[in-house]
Parts: sequence; C-alpha cells; structure tokens
Amino acid sequence: MKPSFELLALGVGVWMTVGTMGAASANPVRIQDDPEPPTSNRLLNANAFRSVSPPAILAQSPPLTLSANRDTEGDPTPPFAIAFSPKPTTIAQAPTVSKPSTAKPTPKPQTAAQGTTSPPPRPSAPLPTPTGSPPSRPATPTPATPAPTTPGTGGANQLVPTPAGLDPSPNRLQFPTRPGEVQVRSTQPITLQQALELAERNNRDIEVARLQVEQGRAAIREARAGNFPTLGLTTGLTRSGSAFITQDRQQNSFLEQLGIDSGSNSSTRTAFSVGAQLNYDIFTSGLRPAQIEGAERRSRATELQLEQTREDLRLQVSNDYYNLQNADSQVAINEAAVRNAEANLRDSRAQETAGLGTRFDTLRAEVNLANAQQQLRNSQATQEINRRQLAQRLSLSETATLTAADPVQPAGTWTIPLEDSIVLAYKNRAELEEQLVQREISQAQIRAARAQNGVTLGFVGSYNFQRSGTTTNSTSNSDNYSLGLQARWNLFDGGATNAQISQQERNREIAEARFAQNRNLVRFQVEQAFTNLQANLANINTTQQSVAQAEEALRLAILRFQAGVGTQTDRISAEAALTQAQGNRVSAIINYNLALAQLRRAVSNLSP
Repeated sequence: MKPSFELLALGVGVWMTVGTMGAASANPVRIQDDPEPPTSNRLLNANAFRSVSPPAILAQSPPLTLSANRDTEGDPTPPFAIAFSPKPTTIAQAPTVSKPSTAKPTPKPQTAAQGTTSPPPRPSAPLPTPTGSPPSRPATPTPATPAPTTPGTGGANQLVPTPAGLDPSPNRLQFPTRPGEVQVRSTQPITLQQALELAERNNRDIEVARLQVEQGRAAIREARAGNFPTLGLTTGLTRSGSAFITQDRQQNSFLEQLGIDSGSNSSTRTAFSVGAQLNYDIFTSGLRPAQIEGAERRSRATELQLEQTREDLRLQVSNDYYNLQNADSQVAINEAAVRNAEANLRDSRAQETAGLGTRFDTLRAEVNLANAQQQLRNSQATQEINRRQLAQRLSLSETATLTAADPVQPAGTWTIPLEDSIVLAYKNRAELEEQLVQREISQAQIRAARAQNGVTLGFVGSYNFQRSGTTTNSTSNSDNYSLGLQARWNLFDGGATNAQISQQERNREIAEARFAQNRNLVRFQVEQAFTNLQANLANINTTQQSVAQAEEALRLAILRFQAGVGTQTDRISAEAALTQAQGNRVSAIINYNLALAQLRRAVSNLSP
C-alpha cells in the first residue's frame, strides 16, 4: 500500500505542476475602467476619422504650459497661454497650482516597475507633462508645502524695486483733456509686494491721512504756545494842525507890515509813538493744560486713523490682487474649456462625415462650444475690470495698467492658535486704542469746560514812548510804563458751561460703548478669518484630488466616445466637470489667500 500512496502523491503533484504552467501561459485578464476599443470594420474603414490608439494619443500629447500672469518682454509664452494639441483627444488642462500640506500628506504614486498602486487609482496612461519635466511626474502633483511665515515678518515676496512708469503725475490737479492722455499704452506685471509698496506711496487715502496727522501736530504746537507770554508792539505817526492855516498866515503877514503883533503863532504838530505790551496768564484753573492734553490726544487719534487706513489699504490691495489672480486663472481655465469644446466639435464633425455620428451630436458640440466661448468672454471682461480696479487703488499713471506676476499658490501659513490670535488682535488693533483716545479727549474737554468757571489770573505790562514836534522847532519826548495783575472770574453764564460738560460726558460714554462694540467685532473678524482659513486649507487638498479625478474621467469619456461605446453627453459632462473642478481648485487657493490676508488684518500690524 505504501508504494501505491507514493505513486498517487506523485501523480497529483505532476498534475498541479502542469496546471500551473498552463495558467501562467494563458493571456492575463485586463481589469481596468476603460474597455478595449472594438476592432469593428466600419471604424477601421473610416478614412475621415483618425485611427490612433488612445494611449498613444495621450502619451504623445504636447506639453501643457501655463504662463499665468506674465507679460514680460522676450518671454516666448504669451500670458495665460496653454499649449494645445491639434489631436482631438488631447485634454486641455488648466494651470497646476500648489497647495499647503496637511497632517496627512498625499502619498506619492508608485511607478509601474514597482508593481504596486497607491490610492487614489492612477490613470492607465500618463497625462501631458510640461516640457523638460521628468517623465515619471504624477498626474496629480504632490502639493508643495508653502514656506511658513512668522507673523510680523515678510512673506515669500521680498522687497524689490517697483517698476518705473507707474507713478502718477505729481500735479494733483491734473485734468486730462485729450484721449491720448488717458489711453493705456503699457501693461506692467507686478508682484503683490510691489503693489503694496505702490499703494503706500501713491494711494490718495494714505496721503490725506498723513496730511491730517500733520494737522494734528500743528494743533499741538498751537496749544503749547499758551505756555508762553504774548508780546505785542504798536507804533503810530500823527500830524495835526489848523484847517485854516493859510488864512491865518495872510492875516499875520498884514499885521506885521503894520507893526502890530498878532499874538498868534499857528503851527503843525507831528507825533511819533511806540508801545509794547506783555500779557501772560499766570493761572488758568487748569484750562491751558486741558487744552494741551486735548490737542495731543486728537493728534494721537489722527495717527491711529492713519494706521487704520494703512492696514485697510493693505487688505484692499491684497484682495484686489487675489481677485485679479482669480480672474486670470478663470480666463486660463475657460480657454482650456474652449479648446476641449473645439476638439469635441472636430471629433463630432469627423464622425458625422464618416457616418459614425449624427447631426444631433454635432449640434450639441456646437452649442457646448458657444457656451464655453461666452464664459471665456465674460471671464476676460472680469479680468480687465479687476486690472483697472487694482490700478485705481494704487493711483497709477493714466496710461498704465497691471497684470499679476505672482503665481497662484498659497501665500503662507498661520501658526498662531485661535485664542492667541484673539488676544494679539486686542493688543494690536488701532480701532480699540482709538476709542480709548476718544474717551481721553472727552475727559480733557470736561476739565477745560470746568476751568471756564474758574479764576484766571493774568499779568499785564506795557511801555509807551512818544516824540512830538511842531513847525516852530518845538519838540518834546515822553514815555511811561505800567505793570499790573488782572483777575477774571465768570460768575454766571446761563448754564452754558454745564451743558458743555454734559455733552462731553455723553461723548465719553459713547467712546466706551464703541470700545465694547469694536472689541466684539475684532473677535468675530479673527474667528471668521481663522475658520475660513482652515476650511479653504482643507478645500485645497480636496480640489487637488478632484481635478485629477476629473481629468481621468474626461480621458475615459474621450476613449469611450471614440470607441463608439460612449455618448457625447458623457464627454460634455466630463468636460464641464473638469472645468468646474479646476475652477474650484483655483477658488480654494484664492479664498485661502483672502482668508489669510483678512486674518492678518484682523490681528493687525502683521506684514504679509
């Protein structure tokens, strides 16, 4: 029996070995989302339609290049230009943007040589890659972590000189009267940091705020001048005489001829006088110190208003710049959508010519192209409006306009916790200090009003000198001086002082109420910006993956449509989904940057 069992075991082993070898030599089963195109005779015989295998088309696609917000001389790539393949199956893509990394970064995909795949599933064929980039670049690039910026320091943009030819005319009263004086003749790309520098130098709101600060400082000097005495000088020159001097002279001459003395000697008198007076209020019951303090506090209020204007301007310029970046990206996305729609229309017409498609499919492709072109025109109009909005904010020259030179990418990270950000905002916000200053102004006005009912003691000194003479050579000199003290006391004013005190007390209470209101508003602004920042950070990660999925879905829709197993509706829907996903990705990055700018403004005194 034992040899029989050994023979039986040997036979089973041989049978299993032969079966394994046969299974290994069999063709493997293809498991993928995109089916193999059927080799139908009518498809192979269609001369009007290009017969190129879909993987080869995608592998041979030209590079997808985006020159976002660039308009420099010598650059071979025009602004917002995306290289498009003439082949109808090439997927036009929007610009690839980076995003900040999260706690769980997206793992890099494994190569085909490693025999493994990493989630999410990668496309079976590589997507177009830029010229000069490694062939192994994944379809969905790993998001680049933005360089962390410590609040209070500069961001990624370094201070660079602003371009020439953008400053406005030094003549504030310039009034163009000819069309050539307002015609835009130059388009200059600038970075966000350059835009902030131009705004600081040229913005009219900043200029007005600076002039108001100078006004406040002049008011302080005026109030402090009350600590010094006033010295006045007066001079006078008078000439007096008889109105009938000619008749008197004739009468005197006649009497002298008769030898009779007339007894009258008419003459003209001339007098010159000089006087000096010194006044000084020795005691004012606190009026003068209260006026000085009020002027100093009002000057401080103008400085805080300048700080608010500067911080608001930085936020407005940042918002305008990011909106311009968003408009530029939307133009690029819509241009890619137009190219996809044109490729779809070419495929539809080719299939209709070859008898593989219908007129209905061609009409749908034409409508889809018209809709894409309309969206492109609308985005181009929005782009031009945002350019002029930024130029108006920066008070540029009449003949200059701007484009955004910075790439669309996250502007930095926020490393301060929410609670610390709120406390930091309470310490830094000028709006809170301004209400405290307004309260101090009201208190100074109250003391000044009460001092008006007090005693004022003043010193008065004067000196006068007079020299007079007549036509009979009679001259005389005289001088005198006086020193004295004057006391003034307002005993009754009908209740005007008490009314002024009541008004200033109400102003003080208003300042306290506004302080509490602004404190609540500051907290809400910090919380709102912080929440939006966190939400958009997560959206960047989500949209980055959705773009890759939409690109793969469109690729499969094109393959299915060309193979005759898919519909044009699927392709159009996939194109629309890709356009929306690309727009969502750009919107997530722009909204992240806007939230970061708002958070920096909410905390204040923190440079981007």
